Amino acid sequence: MKKFRKVLDGLTTSSPASAGGSPSCGSAAGTPTAAPTPRELDVHETLLSEHFHICKTVRHGFPYQPTALAFDPVQKILAIGSRSGGVRILGRPGVDCYCQHESGAAVLQLQFLINEGALVSACADDTLHLWNLRQRRPAILHSLKFNRERITFCHLPFQSKWLYVGTERGNTHIVNVESFVLSGYVIMWNKAIELSTKTHPGPVVHLSDSPKDEGKLLIGFESGTIVMWDLRSKRADFRIYYDEAIHSVSWHHEGRQFMCSHSDGSLSMWNLRNTAKPFQVTFPHGKSQRDGRKESCKPILKVEYKTCRNSEPFVIFSGGLSYDKAGRRPTLTIMHGKAITVLEMDHPIVEFTVLCETPYLNEVQEPYAVVVLLEKDFIVVDLTQSNFPIFENPYPMDVHESPVTCTAYFADCPPDIIPVLYSIGAKHKKTGYSHKEWPVSGGTWTIGSQTYPEIIITGHADGSIKFWDATAITLQMLYKLKTSKVFEKPKGGEVGRSAELVEEDPYAVQMVSWCPQSRVFCVVGISAHVILYRFSKHDANTSITSLEVRLQCEMEDVISPSDTENTVCATDPGGHSPQPQPSSPRSNTPDSVRDSIPCLRVKDRVIRMPPGYQAELVVQLLWVDGEPPQQITSLDLNSAYGLLAVGNCNGLAVVDYLQKTVILCMSTVELYGSADPFQRLTRSPRKNRQSTSDFCMRGLSNFYSDSKKRIRTSYQSLTELSDNQVSLDLERTTPASLIYNRENSFSRSRSSSVSSIDRDTKEAVTTLQFAESYGRKLDTLPTPCLWVGTSLGLVLLVPMSIPMDEQERMEEPITVAPTGTVLMLKGSVLRFGFLDCSGGLIQSPYELWRDLNAPEDPERPRRRKLVNFSPCSSQETASDGHLAVVCSERQAKVFLMPSQACLYVHNITESSFVLRADVVGVSNSVCLACFCANGHIMILRFKSYKLL
Repeated sequence: MKKFRKVLDGLTTSSPASAGGSPSCGSAAGTPTAAPTPRELDVHETLLSEHFHICKTVRHGFPYQPTALAFDPVQKILAIGSRSGGVRILGRPGVDCYCQHESGAAVLQLQFLINEGALVSACADDTLHLWNLRQRRPAILHSLKFNRERITFCHLPFQSKWLYVGTERGNTHIVNVESFVLSGYVIMWNKAIELSTKTHPGPVVHLSDSPKDEGKLLIGFESGTIVMWDLRSKRADFRIYYDEAIHSVSWHHEGRQFMCSHSDGSLSMWNLRNTAKPFQVTFPHGKSQRDGRKESCKPILKVEYKTCRNSEPFVIFSGGLSYDKAGRRPTLTIMHGKAITVLEMDHPIVEFTVLCETPYLNEVQEPYAVVVLLEKDFIVVDLTQSNFPIFENPYPMDVHESPVTCTAYFADCPPDIIPVLYSIGAKHKKTGYSHKEWPVSGGTWTIGSQTYPEIIITGHADGSIKFWDATAITLQMLYKLKTSKVFEKPKGGEVGRSAELVEEDPYAVQMVSWCPQSRVFCVVGISAHVILYRFSKHDANTSITSLEVRLQCEMEDVISPSDTENTVCATDPGGHSPQPQPSSPRSNTPDSVRDSIPCLRVKDRVIRMPPGYQAELVVQLLWVDGEPPQQITSLDLNSAYGLLAVGNCNGLAVVDYLQKTVILCMSTVELYGSADPFQRLTRSPRKNRQSTSDFCMRGLSNFYSDSKKRIRTSYQSLTELSDNQVSLDLERTTPASLIYNRENSFSRSRSSSVSSIDRDTKEAVTTLQFAESYGRKLDTLPTPCLWVGTSLGLVLLVPMSIPMDEQERMEEPITVAPTGTVLMLKGSVLRFGFLDCSGGLIQSPYELWRDLNAPEDPERPRRRKLVNFSPCSSQETASDGHLAVVCSERQAKVFLMPSQACLYVHNITESSFVLRADVVGVSNSVCLACFCANGHIMILRFKSYKLL
């Protein structure tokens, strides 16, 4: 017999309530209590605090609110500054570094020390910083603060140690880059212009050295004044006074001409031989009017004038469109000889820079690309082809192409899944990109020896799904799926039906469930629908099966006032059970009472589906007596069982997706049976419940601001809550239905002082998980079970009988028998995890992938291959039992199965609540990871629940 060992530290107390798992099984936050183990357990734990260290490795997606752009033409690396003080450094795909100014001040301008591995940043707090890029993590070497003047423009000549800094007062200072201190040399504005001129020229908007003589500095003032300053003689060579404000200046490489862009949409060309007036003025987008004058145009914010060896020069600028062309999108104009090309952008242009073959200003420039930084995008235009195609962007800039509404992360995926998704996704990529290599090719990176396949799945407001390869830090989109293709476009009479549910984005994704081994994929949408996809390498002509579920309760109950922290509202146990309903004629008249109709119409014809994920089944919740279905709050999928479970604030439905039938559809109270732990008081149903229900369905869309419609999840909406009082205040002022739209945060633990009116909420199913477990205390063998967690902190077990033989599985019904088993915790249940008696993580059973559309092979028939699936009939010996870890918003408990004894309980937090939790394997051991609403990440080990 094995030596008896305590499974958890400090197992010294015993309580009858502990075995039942009542809420009294815990004390103050962070204080563990335990019951004696009724059997021999041997749990080995090796985790220590020093094994954990939180650090930022990379930041994916487009930089938020970009402000500045710089490029090193030798090292071929790019830098992007943002309004929040961030700097993103990009090189070849995989070279991606993020650094942050501690002040958080907006980055006004960036300047590379070309080919020296250094970067100068000018920020809105009038501070200059010198960054060292020649180390693993860029760091600031020097900083220089301007106290009396505001920085407006900086210029650092190639291979120079002098940085020129222009200010709002019109002065120009010179900084030694090596020591990063101000020199005594200052070009005062009143000396730069003629002494007789009394008008201030305005801020410095341009500084550049002459390509012909680096000792000459060209200074452009906002008012239109331009000064060529001789640095040696400390005097002006010439001065230009123009009657239009200047935005930018660009030199011809020979140093005898330069071009200016102006606020009236004009470009002026100047020759150093005669600076009295420009020798050419053009309005590229301004037409001549009847009186001979040019029509008014918008300012040209920036111009670049680049020469070519074998062709006409390029003139590239942003802005300059005429004002009468209302509604025109932002443009980048490319003038090459007599040809003018206008490139329309999807977002406003923040900055652009032209990439040239040489870093020397006095050589023929030979431009080959234009990097354009937009407010929400980043593109590179190929100048070497006449149609100016754009390069395919290898960076993950389009993560938020449509607002992200849910995410899921998967590690240790099957090694073949990433190449398969990439090959399928590559067939659907857009064409017309430049065939040349991505021009930002600097930096080096290596894949570590400890890499393993990682995939991130994002769901979006437009109903699209994206699979991303997150292996080795880099992020690359593998495959894109559009869930909206499953549904018919609403016709005129049906528009109102979906519009009343969600103001916009009726296909928005709320949650996903993916089995990488079987490649079965499920999507939950905001219109109370679930789509099940199967992966195939072959195209198919098939129809989509639609199941409609009536998961709506006609009666409501409330709990009688009590001192329990788990307040409850549930459905009438004596009421009618929600049952699946067959399809019925849909009513299109807005005045009729909608009943037994779904929110969206599934395509009911044979559809050609390309290789990849192909829709097989759609489950939709139905309207009931004019009330829309409540949104789905929980989902789980098990490929070995062939089952899909969904829950909401009304109850639970289990679907057999192999036989395409609903095998269970019950309210939460019916699942309890006689084991209901609360006394419920029945009340009459409301006569008018439409307004509340509509608000509940539209709640996620109403989280948007008017300017940016964005679905917000519980993570986004609740992270600002830092203590329990804020949480209570939120509930007292927020309609109950809104609380149930927040992912896994449907209920907060409340004190006894909260009135019974505040308790008028429903009991939502917050988490579901299929597992090999014990549905009853007297079970000796594990069976397929569904673990159900609710917003009231209650856990229910639903055992099932599933045939193992493939033919019987497709023909025989699955037996489902709720046992009334109830386990209790404080706060909404978030997560389940299962360990063996030695503390090892138990993986859920799954089916190995098989391509159902592949050609038949008589020698190798496609049969189901199940892993970790061991029904009773296949076992000859009794099992040793297992540990069940249950985590809620407030607590974590460990139960011994099948006895259901509570071995350990830990109050995770009293000042906040847990948003997400998971049982994860780390360094050959297992721990509980929790992310709290106050932003804290907590790691707990099971042996003592010690905070790691």
